[in-house]
Amino acid sequence: MVLKQVRAQKVTVVFVASDCAENTRKRFNDKCRSYNVSLSQAFNELELSNAIGQKRSVIAVTDRGFGRKMLELLST
Repeated sequence: MVLKQVRAQKVTVVFVASDCAENTRKRFNDKCRSYNVSLSQAFNELELSNAIGQKRSVIAVTDRGFGRKMLELLST
């Protein structure tokens, strides 16, 4: 689902769990780089899952303002 949204260029930021499978991390890193989408690995799977209430290792943010602010807060 997230890869489909990245390809459609509807995603601002992708959060990939730092402890997810290497294959998953590489796939999203490559796709985000080729479609010029920001990628963050600042959180682990438990933190991402707790943030949205569902077990996930990859989360896509589609709102530009929210995504920009998240990246800004993570960089400080």
